[in-house]
Amino acid sequence: MQLSKNQLGLLLKTKIVVDPASQIPVYKQLVQSIENLVNEKGYQNGDFIPSMNELANELQISKETVKKAYSILRDKKIIDSVHGKGFYITNDGVKKNRILLLFDKLSTYKQVLYQSFATKIGPLSEIIIRLHNQDPELFERFIDENVDHFDYYIVTPHFSLDQAIQKRVIRSLKKIPNRKLILLDRYIEDLPGNFGSAYQDFEGDIYAGLTQGLSALRKFQKLNVVSMPGSLYAPLIERGIKRFCSEHHINYKIHQVISEEKIQKQEVFLILNSQLDLELIELIRFAKRKGYKIGKDIGIISYNESPINEIISDGLTVLSTNFKQMGESVANMITGKSFKKIKCDFQMIRRNTF
Repeated sequence: MQLSKNQLGLLLKTKIVVDPASQIPVYKQLVQSIENLVNEKGYQNGDFIPSMNELANELQISKETVKKAYSILRDKKIIDSVHGKGFYITNDGVKKNRILLLFDKLSTYKQVLYQSFATKIGPLSEIIIRLHNQDPELFERFIDENVDHFDYYIVTPHFSLDQAIQKRVIRSLKKIPNRKLILLDRYIEDLPGNFGSAYQDFEGDIYAGLTQGLSALRKFQKLNVVSMPGSLYAPLIERGIKRFCSEHHINYKIHQVISEEKIQKQEVFLILNSQLDLELIELIRFAKRKGYKIGKDIGIISYNESPINEIISDGLTVLSTNFKQMGESVANMITGKSFKKIKCDFQMIRRNTF
């Protein structure tokens, strides 16, 4: 006798199991149990599963617990419902990873990072992007609202280095299971656990990058660093610059404002803010107004690589981490189910301006 889908669902319901003694909330156990059945072909696409009342009675749990689990499964597009018939499996047995990508803000280099990640991760993932804008309150809300709804959480933890704010951020990150959490672009030493991370070391990297250009720097009389207030990691980067200049006897000065009178021949200017910020535009404009040949009379170095750098002033020299490598590293952690803490490559990319 061939069983109907409803009859099949009733027979299969005993396969949905929970452990009352487990520390894992029951609704999470239900979600995991049904996902496992789908992935192991215990449920096929189109199979009906027990109603909320049936499963609650069978497992001696509350209907609200089942309702919460079914809501999560529906959000994941693993189940759906038909009025008058009940819930059924919509997943085809190939589970898509649901990934929440919490960027602080969009930028040119983050587009490079995201593109490399999305290309490497492939089509079997659903990526949702949210921007926390370096606002800890907004970040906390995003975490609280989504903590149970995704398979992986990729976070750029770029916030003020104020100790109180860092503690708030860490408290929120601890709500995400280590097996689901990957920190992107910055590593937080005070966050415990076996989470993944692909990051840059702001102080150490700038030191190493400048070292790559040491012989060229010695041809100039001075290194001018333009570091505008408000940059999150300027204190760390400046510390690396000061150490480099001290150890290698490089004359340097740090400026917070760029002006025409500060631009002198045989000096190098390192712009720490993002590409195409006003400081970089003004610097190039002032240099041209004075008739200086960029790359010969003065040197210009920017921070963070972007595709457009290849055409700015016939090629803008940059100090940058490898954002393509960063995106690919995170994708490999997910596809390989092996979390690591990876410091990405950092280098000086020499072009026409230096």
